[in-house]
Amino acid sequence: MIKWIAALLGFVFYGFRGAILGFIIGSLIDNLTSSSRKGGGFGMFGREERVTPGDFELHLLSLSAIVIRADGKVSQQEMDYVRMYFVQSYGKDRANAIFRTFNEVVNKREMNAARIAQFLAQRTQYAARLQIVHFLFSIANADGQVSTAEANKIREIGKYLRLGVKDFESIMAMFFKTTDNAYKILEIEKSATDAEVKKAFRTMAKKYHPDKIQNMDEAYIKGAEEKFRKVQEAYEQIQKERGF
Repeated sequence: MIKWIAALLGFVFYGFRGAILGFIIGSLIDNLTSSSRKGGGFGMFGREERVTPGDFELHLLSLSAIVIRADGKVSQQEMDYVRMYFVQSYGKDRANAIFRTFNEVVNKREMNAARIAQFLAQRTQYAARLQIVHFLFSIANADGQVSTAEANKIREIGKYLRLGVKDFESIMAMFFKTTDNAYKILEIEKSATDAEVKKAFRTMAKKYHPDKIQNMDEAYIKGAEEKFRKVQEAYEQIQKERGF
């Protein structure tokens, strides 16, 4: 469709030669548009076909390294968590190959959180980006506590991943014990009515229900199950506090 419109405009402004040029340019745009609309399969964290498995794994591992280094120290527990996660997700042989490639890449270039996160933001579903942030918080929490520096770095990454503020706060609240974290997990204010609490629970349970992503990799399903459990716990806590 675009090629014919471009050809017509080219003819109007530049005559026959303009029509030919417009047709060629329009054809290129049509081809690019058609390619971008083709559906892609989704696996680990819902990656699309526009991201090769190797690229996705290296970018995810790079973000992991950035978070681990955020507080100026490298925790062995956090390192072990990442390695175990990749082994469970990909198998020992493939995970070791990923880490070898990662070490080679890291030695050759500086890791830039903005560039890496923006690359993933353009090529993954929103639900996948939520899971990435949850994964990064899990790494930071592997040593028993998410430091302020780590939380700030993940928040920065979340912005580059184009996450909504409430979605980010909901995931972060799953890793902090505060007086209102249950409400933050459900993405509501503490002043919400009982009816609003129940509605928020239904909305969040639907968002993170594991049945919605049964066709994805086991690691992604486990992440969804964990968030779903946190949503249930938050709702039960509010129920207990309010007595309904």
